[in-house]
Amino acid sequence: MKALKSVLIGAALALLAIGCGVKEEAALPVMSFNVRYGTAQDGDNVWDNRKDAACAMLLDQHPAVFGVQEALDFQLAYFKEHCPGYAYVGVGREDGVSGGEHMAVFYDTERIDLVDWGTYWLSETPDVPSLGWDAACRRTATWTLLKEKSGGRKFYFVNTHLDHVGKEARRNGLLLLVERIGAMNPDGVPMVLTGDMNVYPDDPCLLELRGLMKDSRQTAPETDTDQTWHDWGRVSGNPPIDYVFYSGFSGCQKFQVIRQPYCGVQYVSDHYPVKATLVW
Repeated sequence: MKALKSVLIGAALALLAIGCGVKEEAALPVMSFNVRYGTAQDGDNVWDNRKDAACAMLLDQHPAVFGVQEALDFQLAYFKEHCPGYAYVGVGREDGVSGGEHMAVFYDTERIDLVDWGTYWLSETPDVPSLGWDAACRRTATWTLLKEKSGGRKFYFVNTHLDHVGKEARRNGLLLLVERIGAMNPDGVPMVLTGDMNVYPDDPCLLELRGLMKDSRQTAPETDTDQTWHDWGRVSGNPPIDYVFYSGFSGCQKFQVIRQPYCGVQYVSDHYPVKATLVW
């Protein structure tokens, strides 16, 4: 906890500094973070051994908004308690309340207001808890309509996690996302989509999405194409599977894969978080 407190102090001091390049009010830092579900039997990498490191990472990176995958209700509660200034929305995929993975969206309450939100299932019956196509698990997407307190700029933020087994589920889940994103945003309000897509960047199932949104990894002048799922350091050299897509912004200044240790913990999850600094 001492290490976490020192990160809190450092993050607060960092907010006082004015950096070079894009001004803070013109940039929107966002993240996608697969947290690894908290009941997994991961030996030294169990949730209790890395939860403070995960919070320290979030406080250090200080995204305005971030989407999490695989988070269970008690993990969300820990983030809420130990990452002051953030609120979240999201429901459990199993029952639409608290059961199972939450596709939660966290936002910085000092900077962002929540206007509206909802969750749907990636299935043939998206408005009720359901399993889609050949998926191994129920999969969801949580959408939010957010507004910056300063300037009043509105934007959508959507967070999802595609199935790790079912190819048809991934393909049709992405088509459903494209359909819903287009229907909810006919006026072209700026939009962000984060998620663990469980597909590599060259997968054909991403084509329709790429026709609608830009991949921050590909458009940022300062970028990182390294892998994101590393299985606690046991896997190397694979293409990334975690993404930040966007539309309606003028661009992405920087895309990062967050690899550094926090609080003496090498890995905050079995995925590296990814961060995109979008520009209005």
